[in-house]
Amino acid sequence: MTDLTKENFEEEVLKAEGYILVDFYGDGCVPCAALMPHIHGFEEVYGKTIKFCSLNTTKARRLAISQKVLGLPVIAIYKDGVMVDSRVKEDATPDSCEEMIKKYA
Repeated sequence: MTDLTKENFEEEVLKAEGYILVDFYGDGCVPCAALMPHIHGFEEVYGKTIKFCSLNTTKARRLAISQKVLGLPVIAIYKDGVMVDSRVKEDATPDSCEEMIKKYA
């Protein structure tokens, strides 16, 4: 899992080719913390075809807003620098996230 920051987000996600999953989470976000082990588990299964990254929005609030991330958790799939799919808040369950990942893996 690549840790994203406002310094490397453009290079790692927006300028990268192929499929990239970004786990947007925040400090003190209980649903984010509950979802994270599942996302790490999915990386073991799907990590050969999708690059897995995470961004702590507490440290990169403007960047999150620029990506239309206004609530947490958000699990987003990017393709060639464009967000093509996402699961947000209550929809970001382990099952729905895996279903989304399978579409692109």
